[in-house]
Amino acid sequence: MIPRYTRDEIAEIWSDGYRFKLWLEVETLAMEAMVAEGVVPKEALEAVKAKASFSVERINEIEAEVKHDVIAFLTNIAENVGEGARYLHLGMTSSDLLDTSFAVQLVRATDLILAELDKLLEVVERRAREHKTTVCIGRSHGIHAEPTTFGLKLAVFHAELQRAKSRIQAGRADIAVGAISGPVGTFAHLTPAVEEYVCKKLGLTPAPASTQIIQRDRHAALFCAFALLASTLEKMCVEVRHLQRTEVREAEEFFSKGQKGSSAMPHKRNPVLSENVSGLARLVRGWAWASLENIPLWHERDISHSSVERVVGPDISVTVDFMLARTRAIFDKLLVYPDVMKKNLNATAGLHASGGLLVELAAKGLSREDAYRLVQKHAMEVWEELSEGKLPEDVVSFEERIRADEDITSLLSPDVIESVLSLDRHTAHVDMIFDRVFGKEAAK
Repeated sequence: MIPRYTRDEIAEIWSDGYRFKLWLEVETLAMEAMVAEGVVPKEALEAVKAKASFSVERINEIEAEVKHDVIAFLTNIAENVGEGARYLHLGMTSSDLLDTSFAVQLVRATDLILAELDKLLEVVERRAREHKTTVCIGRSHGIHAEPTTFGLKLAVFHAELQRAKSRIQAGRADIAVGAISGPVGTFAHLTPAVEEYVCKKLGLTPAPASTQIIQRDRHAALFCAFALLASTLEKMCVEVRHLQRTEVREAEEFFSKGQKGSSAMPHKRNPVLSENVSGLARLVRGWAWASLENIPLWHERDISHSSVERVVGPDISVTVDFMLARTRAIFDKLLVYPDVMKKNLNATAGLHASGGLLVELAAKGLSREDAYRLVQKHAMEVWEELSEGKLPEDVVSFEERIRADEDITSLLSPDVIESVLSLDRHTAHVDMIFDRVFGKEAAK
């Protein structure tokens, strides 16, 4: 179930040919272990290594008749190998093959996702450093709050992506297990040494205990980590979408020469890539939820998880990989407009200083209630003038009002008022925050 927009390397991991190659590798490794134990004749192993091959078309043809994919696979191998093939799958159950191979696919796909995530982290750090001191207004509830910097916005994203990376690494460790333990996980027909040998060769760890399957909390942990990452990517792109709105326009997606934004309105430049990431995040969260439903299976195993994973395994990994590449492209070429940020910062005629003024008045002995009432009076007067449609430069600014208020100037010196109005207090700790996020050595 691979979408048409997949990227070749990760898509190949989920192809039928790749999956059957893994199955043959697992079966061959199990035979090697059993030859070492004297359970399987060496000649049989040599025959398998020399003659084993498969045809995806032939496997599908056999499966159409027998209605069992593993039997169809083994039958096709036997057609090419002959007598020695009877030692393939000895003592194993289908899930030994399926789950161990699935673990390898997930590990390899996750490694590609982690590599793509590292590329995004590099881009976000570079852009954060570029705009470390680019001052812009911070918003809460979508309303102007206090100043921040665009670099700090990106530093927050970077720290969140680092957490996402840690979760995915933990999920990778959870899923990097194999099981060659027989019909209900008791090793009734083979020894634990076979499992240990196969897992070691494949870079997996034997599951400490299994039933007929590897337990599905492991898969869910990885897929939920993917969903958290997808939600972070959406969060980053929602910020781009908001910043690109005409009323804001502090940043926007790169718009290439010859690009068209709308079939009806030639002026349009839409955040279509970011909207695409938002939509894909919804799919990823849905697949993660389906993986949670796979955990409570009947007794030692039922097959209700199988159909889910045949979709979720390929689709979630391919989609997350694609989302990472798309988000990286968005932020790599993101157009940032510091002059517009400055204009928007001043759009409320200085109201962003109200919080600092409140703090200083309270520090001088006014009760918080009295200080709040005094500051809010001036703030609302400015707000009302702006709401009449006046331009910021045409209203009596917040600064002018507080400098003319004797109740304020009797408590605060001109220097303190100047510090309240200055952006310095909002940028004073940017270096410290960057050190926390990126590390002091990196900063140097």
